[in-house]
Amino acid sequence: MSHPPYGEALQGALPEYGGASYRPGHVLCSVVPNANEDTSSALSQAQQRAVSELLRVAPVADDLARRFQEAGFSLALVGGSVRDALLGRLGNDLDFTTDARPEDVLKIVRPWADAVWEVGIAFGTVGVQKEARVGDAVRPFQIEVTTYRSEAYDRTSRKPEVSYGDSIEEDLVRRDFTVNAMAVALPEKQFIDPHGGLEDLALGVLRTPGTPEDSFSDDPLRMMRAARFAAQLDFEVAPEVVAAMKDMAGRLEIVSAERVRDELNKLVLSAHPRKGLTLLVDTGLADHVLPELPALRLESDEHHRHKDVYDHTLIVVEQAMALEENGPDLTLRLAALLHDIGKPRTRRFEKDGRVSFHHHEVVGAKMTKKRMTALKYSNDLVKDVSQLVELHLRFHGYGAGEWTDSAVRRYVRDAGPLLDRLHKLTRSDCTTRNKRKALALSRAYDGLEGRIAELQEREELDAIRPDLDGNQIMEILGIRPGPEVGQAYKHLLELRLENGPMEYDAAVAALKEWWAEQG
Repeated sequence: MSHPPYGEALQGALPEYGGASYRPGHVLCSVVPNANEDTSSALSQAQQRAVSELLRVAPVADDLARRFQEAGFSLALVGGSVRDALLGRLGNDLDFTTDARPEDVLKIVRPWADAVWEVGIAFGTVGVQKEARVGDAVRPFQIEVTTYRSEAYDRTSRKPEVSYGDSIEEDLVRRDFTVNAMAVALPEKQFIDPHGGLEDLALGVLRTPGTPEDSFSDDPLRMMRAARFAAQLDFEVAPEVVAAMKDMAGRLEIVSAERVRDELNKLVLSAHPRKGLTLLVDTGLADHVLPELPALRLESDEHHRHKDVYDHTLIVVEQAMALEENGPDLTLRLAALLHDIGKPRTRRFEKDGRVSFHHHEVVGAKMTKKRMTALKYSNDLVKDVSQLVELHLRFHGYGAGEWTDSAVRRYVRDAGPLLDRLHKLTRSDCTTRNKRKALALSRAYDGLEGRIAELQEREELDAIRPDLDGNQIMEILGIRPGPEVGQAYKHLLELRLENGPMEYDAAVAALKEWWAEQG
């Protein structure tokens, strides 16, 4: 079955958006030799979504474009904004490109914008906030206007060298992937796609505008972006792109830890993190970003069999995602991803044929802290994720019997504000195919949560403290501030955890008894 050029198809689909057209010489993409009904249908749907999305942002986009036009400059909606419009998911964050230099951009936007940011101006980007009426509501738009540019790394630099271009063609060819190399010139609404981005969008494939080797040489972080976009969009990465990622993985070493971390976060928080993580491992990129992940692929033999730790980890991440209640949780997902990274270092082959990983949670917590620190995560996030890794086996340490009140209190005390995440991580860690065993573990944890709820009603477990504070301790014992106060406080806390709340007189008696034992 033959199909018309997609350029003609889209041109017929966009008349209501101000009479959209194509810039001469910019056919959207040529006829696909093996095009089929599914591809054609996907393109048609993308076109319809684009019309709706672009109409929604037209007031603010057209207003800004007219100001650039009056100043003698061009403006185009570009990159991820065009891609998301075609996917029907364009938000209030809009990306534009222009031939105006940053100082000219500032002159144009300052009288118009509600706020202006110059944080990225060294790279040619000016940030703008503008409220605009959309239908019956006034909405805030976050806008970035970037001068046509090209970026390239030298072999030792961690920062891109920025040079400005003079045409949108020059700007689009330097972008990471064809699906991000489309533009809509404003205010005339000319659709520009010299690299077949719409076709790739319809097919769900990630390709580079030029050769992947040139693209990744310009900015090695684009290899991470390939994995991230695969995870976010559920796209496949073209074979030649995967091959270049494998060959050039070592180039990632020149990219700053902060940029790598930010891409990793976006991947982990995506809808399909397994897809991106698998790509990182299979291409060797993970060896330079998160080497603990590929290290989980432990060899097994016929005499010493154990669960596939790598596959188990990916399943735990997905199961943790299923338990999220208020959107993606980076702390929980990182803890799920890293919870077993201590296993390779602690694996032991026992005489009876079993394989053990004793104290892998303690070793894993230390490894988590070291890796996250190297990736420049915040101290608070490092602490929280490391603590979850260390605590993820605590539930199993209490055995299958009835939990004592003391054990419940200590569990809650050690988890602190991470208790809800610890619940989710512990439940996610069950990947056994034995339904009876899985059901038993689930019921056991149900029982623990029930015990916590019971004690919570009686004892305010969220803030377990001794029954006497520091001032009371000093007054009762007649001592000044010093180490003895801390020791007394710790003793009373242990009594609180072991026995629950005490009346004031009983707490005073216990304190005096302990003090007498100290001599």
